[in-house]
Amino acid sequence: MFFHKKETIHVVDVKEANPRFAQLLLEQFGGATGELSAALQYWVQSFHVENAGIRDMLQDIAIEEFSHLEMVGKMIEAHTKSVDQTEAFKSTLFAVRGKGPHFLDSQGNAWTASYLNEGGDVVRDLRANIAAEAGARQTYEELIKLATDEGTKNTLVHLLTREISHTQMFMNALNSLGKLTDPLFGNVQPDSTVDIYYNLSTNGIEDERGPWNSEPNFRYIADPLSQRS
Repeated sequence: MFFHKKETIHVVDVKEANPRFAQLLLEQFGGATGELSAALQYWVQSFHVENAGIRDMLQDIAIEEFSHLEMVGKMIEAHTKSVDQTEAFKSTLFAVRGKGPHFLDSQGNAWTASYLNEGGDVVRDLRANIAAEAGARQTYEELIKLATDEGTKNTLVHLLTREISHTQMFMNALNSLGKLTDPLFGNVQPDSTVDIYYNLSTNGIEDERGPWNSEPNFRYIADPLSQRS
């Protein structure tokens, strides 16, 4: 059961309406990295999870993402509701679709469930969620750079901050399972190539080396054909 409280979790205060910026904000309403995608992804994932604590975390974060969707929607509404006769408004998607938010991204593409990444394995899902939060954080960072209204910018900074908070929660949940840095999960054991790094990008100069292609983490192999059994 859901109850909606008629106030946002963070104050949305837009002083200077900008319909062109509102079109950019659609990315976080109906886009791939948007709040609807995150809310639905985490909510559906929660039904796959047997661990009661992680299930509760996913549902709490999912509901917070719905609150973020509301905040983004209110910003879009504020940036479009009183400027419908301006040339700036007429040059945006809102001229055809009307004021306020729509399930579109900033380019006018309709939201689709193919944006959701859930697969029924808690480790796999938590790692997907870390990537999702990184994508949303990057989008908010770019929006903050473009924002000129201080109230809008303050709300965007809050939303970016919460993406970082959620990332930390997902990382700690993975760590509680012993899977934060462990790439092995599931029931199928890998074959003998699991610790091999293939050097397949060469041009006659010295290759860069690091922990991703060096002992003790990996065996460095220049010729993959030499490993064929």
